[in-house]
Order: sequence, then structure tokens, then C-alpha cells
Amino acid sequence: MPQPPQRHSRQPELHRTDRVGWLRAAVLGANDGIVSVSGVVVGVAASGAAPGAILTAGIAATVAGAMSMAAGEYVSVQSQADTEQADMAIERRELQEDPQAELEELARIYQARGLEPTLARQVAEQLTAHDALAAHARDELGISESLRARPVQAAGASAAAFCAGAALSILATILAPPASTGLVVTATTLVGLLLSGAWAAHMGGAPLLRGALRVGFWGAAAMAAAHLIGGLFDVPV
Repeated sequence: MPQPPQRHSRQPELHRTDRVGWLRAAVLGANDGIVSVSGVVVGVAASGAAPGAILTAGIAATVAGAMSMAAGEYVSVQSQADTEQADMAIERRELQEDPQAELEELARIYQARGLEPTLARQVAEQLTAHDALAAHARDELGISESLRARPVQAAGASAAAFCAGAALSILATILAPPASTGLVVTATTLVGLLLSGAWAAHMGGAPLLRGALRVGFWGAAAMAAAHLIGGLFDVPV
């Protein structure tokens, strides 16, 4: 007798939405660390500065840039968090003052999304009974746990990624021959940008080549501008 076909358990789906908060900050920090610190190094090197001055400028740019990225991310994302908290406070008050109106509002949202009026009402009632505030946060305000603003996480990811990106330029500056510091740092930076773009694309589920070329192009433009400006001041520092 033939055996019935075996059913294989389905693997859980891998979604990347919960990475959005820290991934955006990390990608921005890494690319900024690579480009901005390399730009400083290449620009100072093009001015004819001594190797020690070039390295000092790179380290100073790393420290200042990491602190700036962390502060900027924290303030920016905290503003989003403040807005979310204010909207949640409004919903919490409205649920206490007029729960019936809020139930009707939730039912209308589900009806607008395609549910029949009776079913929309049933869904609204069940979700309200389970967690009314969470239902309104998700379906009325668009606030979900995976996309909620996390200022400390964003600041930490941005600063750490900035330092990691800047380390590439600092290491190239230390190891490069003094006469070709700018050339070595430029080449290293372009490779780092391509790898950073490919990594970001991989983490976000996008094509690797497209992500690498996108980041590499804008990084090359920034490096060219830094070298041009540095060459305008051909005076040893």
C-alpha cells in the first residue's frame, strides 16, 4: 500500500521589518564614518600636511563625528518617540472618556480596509476586548512594536557604525606610505563603501550589486570633492 506523502513543517518566515530602526541608523553611521573621515584625511593630505597632522585630523574627525551622529540620531528619533507618546496619550484618554465611539471608529477602519460591516464590528469588539490601546495604536496610528521609535538604540547603532567605518580610513592612514596617503585612503574608502552598500542591501533584502554601486557612487563623488578642495590649499599644515 502506498504511503501517504509526508507533510513537511513550514519554516517560519524571515521578515526584516524589525531591523529597520537600528539598520537605518547603522547604515547611515557607517557610510558617514567612511566618507567623512576619509574626506578629512584625503583633503588634509592633498594640502601637503605631515603624516602626523593627517592622522590627528582623522582621529579628531572620528571622535567628533561619532558624538555628532549619536546626538543627532537620539534627538531625531526621540522627537518621533515624543510624537508617538503624545498620540498614545490622546488615544488612552479617548478610550476612557468614550469607549463606544472608539469602538465604532475601529470598526470603520476595518470596514474601509475591505471587511463587511458585521465582520468589521466583530473584529473591532474582539481586539478591543483583548487590548484596545494596542489595536488603536496599530490600526489607527500606525504604531507597531517592531517600528516603534527607539532613540537609545538608534544613537548607539549610529555611533558604533560610524567608528567602524572611520576605523577603515584611520588604519589606511597609518599603514599607507606617506607619499601616497591620499591615494591609498581613497582606494580603501571606495572598497569599504562597496562592501558597506552590499552589507546594507543584504540586511534589507535588496540586490547586493545595486546597493554596493549606489553607495560607492556617492562616496566617490564626496572623495573627489574633498580632494579638489584640499588641492586648492596647497600649503603644508
